[in-house]
Amino acid sequence: MMVDFRLPDLGEGLPEAELVQWLVAEGDTVTLNQTIAEVETAKAVVELPSPHAGTVTALHAAAGDVIEVGSVLISFQLEGAEPEQPAQDVATAAESPAATAAESPAPAEEKAQPNLVGYGAAPRSSGRPQRRARGGAPRPAVIDTAVLEAAPHDVLHTPEPVEVVRERPRSTPPVRKLAKELGVDLALVEASGATGLITRTDVETYAARIDSRDQAAPAVAPAVTAPNGGERTTRIPIRGVRKHTADAMVRSAFTAPHVTTFHTVDVTATSELIASLRDDRALQGHRIGVMAVAAKAVCLALLRHPTLNSRWDGENAEIVQYHYVNLGIAAATQRGLVVPNIRDAEKLTLVELADAIGGLAEVARAGKTAPGDMSGGTFSITNVGVFGVDAGTPILNPGEAGILALGAVRRQPWEHRGEIALRDVMTLSLSFDHRLVDGEQGARFLREVADILHEPGRAMLLR
Repeated sequence: MMVDFRLPDLGEGLPEAELVQWLVAEGDTVTLNQTIAEVETAKAVVELPSPHAGTVTALHAAAGDVIEVGSVLISFQLEGAEPEQPAQDVATAAESPAATAAESPAPAEEKAQPNLVGYGAAPRSSGRPQRRARGGAPRPAVIDTAVLEAAPHDVLHTPEPVEVVRERPRSTPPVRKLAKELGVDLALVEASGATGLITRTDVETYAARIDSRDQAAPAVAPAVTAPNGGERTTRIPIRGVRKHTADAMVRSAFTAPHVTTFHTVDVTATSELIASLRDDRALQGHRIGVMAVAAKAVCLALLRHPTLNSRWDGENAEIVQYHYVNLGIAAATQRGLVVPNIRDAEKLTLVELADAIGGLAEVARAGKTAPGDMSGGTFSITNVGVFGVDAGTPILNPGEAGILALGAVRRQPWEHRGEIALRDVMTLSLSFDHRLVDGEQGARFLREVADILHEPGRAMLLR
């Protein structure tokens, strides 16, 4: 029996996802819950498990396509079931996605699909992914470079399937757009970089080589370049994390009246504490830094200043104060800024906070942060100091009352016990929602965090 698998709702009510890469190909035999693809939502890269055991008969999207929830993604011939059409017809259907979609069974036959989380999306009437202009039919995976060098021009452009010997080509959206404009099949382009990522130069070089092999083919117009030989412009599609971050920041900036206040503090005692903890053999393997100490200070101060740990509920005309801290940690990644949060951070020790921060950062850099880990935060911290920046005016995460930016720790002359001495100095920047937090409340909270960083022992006096 032939069944279709539709893109499920991956959580958070996100309406679409971009197909990053297929991990299977047509004709592959897959097992139940085997990972078949990676898709990128506005918040994270998610691995899709197979809901069936059987043979892949058709892939209804290509890497880079944006697919709406409920659209058909892949078709299977279930294990142990008789094929519904001859092998020749199946091959024809594989070459024609429209034919495959037309011959797929009605949505009612998809009851065999297991009850996995989010697999309840309503099917679309068309049964096909709605693709943006740069999308296209599924392409074969990358072939051996020896095939590329030896093949004549007509072979390089054949639509017939090519033997798969390694993973599908990796490239960026602008490169895929350029390849489509030049009529280049990325599956036939060899990546020059060590990371295996196909670049604009790789595509242009391949296009030039094809042009030299077939003078009868229309000439490819040379790229317009700047006097220094570089590209004049680069167009990057607004999608994924970048789109989600932009929407959230605009919504926050034009909803919550932001106020930012600054305080520069001597954190030499914190630097000495961190150094002593790093030298402690019992704490080897725990990366305790200024972010962890600041996180502990924020948790202690929030429980004493609940206005900074609250939410404006305009619909019910209420201010919701939290008696727990879900601490957001801003992490810069190649996909953009993400802010996963540490649940019930106020219950963790300094060492546990350091481990949690390190774990969140590692998962975020790998692009594996789950959408649920980026919701439900009550307060956030961002460390601009790692980029050598002293201060900033951070924008609130929507729904949160405050965000603290940590500046760079600098060794500079500072007044200490009536004399000038070299001290470790840091600037703290606190942005808060003025609907929830008065200037006095924000200043008192910031001063308490600064006092703990100035004298970490003061934390022993708080409860």
